[in-house]
Amino acid sequence: MRAFDGIVIGGGPAGMFAAITAASQGQRVLLLERNDRLGRKLLITGKGRCNVTNDCSAQEVLQNTPRNGRFLYSAMTAFPPEKTKAFFEQRGCALKTERGNRVFPVTDRASSILECLQSELRRQGVTVKTARVSHILTNQGQVSGVQTQNETIPARWVILATGGASYPATGSTGDGYAMAAELGHTVIPAVGSLVPLETAGQDCQKMQGLSLRNVGVKLLNAKGKVLYKDFGELLFTHFGVSGPTVLSASCHWKGEGCRLVIDLKPALEESKLDARILRDLEQYQNRTMENALTDLLPRSMIPVVLERLGIPPDMQANSLTRAARRSLVELLKAFPVEITGKRPVAEAIVTSGGVKVSEIDPKTMGSKLVPGLYFAGEVMDCDAYTGGFNLQIAWATAYAAGMAVHSEEAE
Repeated sequence: MRAFDGIVIGGGPAGMFAAITAASQGQRVLLLERNDRLGRKLLITGKGRCNVTNDCSAQEVLQNTPRNGRFLYSAMTAFPPEKTKAFFEQRGCALKTERGNRVFPVTDRASSILECLQSELRRQGVTVKTARVSHILTNQGQVSGVQTQNETIPARWVILATGGASYPATGSTGDGYAMAAELGHTVIPAVGSLVPLETAGQDCQKMQGLSLRNVGVKLLNAKGKVLYKDFGELLFTHFGVSGPTVLSASCHWKGEGCRLVIDLKPALEESKLDARILRDLEQYQNRTMENALTDLLPRSMIPVVLERLGIPPDMQANSLTRAARRSLVELLKAFPVEITGKRPVAEAIVTSGGVKVSEIDPKTMGSKLVPGLYFAGEVMDCDAYTGGFNLQIAWATAYAAGMAVHSEEAE
């Protein structure tokens, strides 16, 4: 007799939740994690606060999933955000909802979520072991167990929840892709999805560290077509741009010729912005242009704006022509930044790519090629915007897989 009915590979959010769900259905579950502790990537999500989910409907999650959202319909309908919230709150982990419907633990500590999951793993009797799986074993085409670095462990089902290829230091090194491919699955090459963007020139570097709030952001292709638009925070860095709006825009980056256009004053239409600038120039008419714009723009941005417009920083404010003022208005409403590429996949919050979803049953997350094999989380080719949507995908797909495995017929 086997010691375990099934094995979950990967101790991240999806793996832990799949193990909990399967065990709650009476399955004897072994959870294998290559790191010496569970949830290492979970601890760094949401800047260490853990954006657990988004307080919205299942349909809204799918609308915020640009890649293979339709595939997730059944899983998300069965386990929407409200069920995620109920799971944690019923187990004593209080949650709160912030701007953009982002849900966090009241403690503002990702460790609160991890502790809740670990407590539930113990309560459900899941066995947790540190081991790196090298192969998923089959017998006559059916899953029969796994091979680790030093033992063979029999099982009649396996849930693959190894994550993507982002943040390799946390253990997401793409092991799951190799295991799935070995069993005949197609793996879409992984690239960074929610990832900062690199820019041309030195303007962003000159503003390094400047964080802008409440700005409008559009990503345009070479022909000027809007690929994505957003509103929120943006950060200038030593390589280009980052921040929530940029990370979501990166999902839509199409290569050469793309540019980001920032509306620095989205609350003001052009005529009102012109009037505001005119008022500032009159108030500070005897100052230099560099000092006359301090009420309007962050200090590190002023030299960049003036240089782009060809306005000498030491020019008197009362010398600015109407045409130059018009150009200033236009630049503040559409500040362009040429995008040259994405940062490396290792810096991505999530990866785009993974096991091809057409080879997976959307109701059970079961493999269409190998009976007894299931998938959960980022190892599959699905990814969403920032805001708790990617973790919601992890919970929902893990729940689908965990509920499905108990119907696997025993030999």
